[in-house]
Amino acid sequence: MRARDRTAVSALRSTLAALDNAEAVPVDESAAPRATAIEGLPAGAGATEAARRELTESGVVDLVRAEAAERLDVAGRLTAPAHAERAARLRAEAAVLLRFLETTDSQGSRSV
Repeated sequence: MRARDRTAVSALRSTLAALDNAEAVPVDESAAPRATAIEGLPAGAGATEAARRELTESGVVDLVRAEAAERLDVAGRLTAPAHAERAARLRAEAAVLLRFLETTDSQGSRSV
């Protein structure tokens, strides 16, 4: 990737953030701590850490496809001339993500 390809950088950064969010541990509101005495709180290094979810390769591919589809959908709704540049940028970002998926498909199973 070229160092100045801002479109690709933007698409990949936001998709990596979406992947990071997808791997986050769901918050169970019933298990959320309520006001308790300080001596009842967990203590020590890692006491509040939880293992992150692991996405399968197909889960990652589905998420990247969804990110591309979302960009194309929004670009399709931006019909006003004032939004033409934004719509073009969104289409270009979707193309970057779809090209990445095509590269992954043509190389067979690839670690993402």
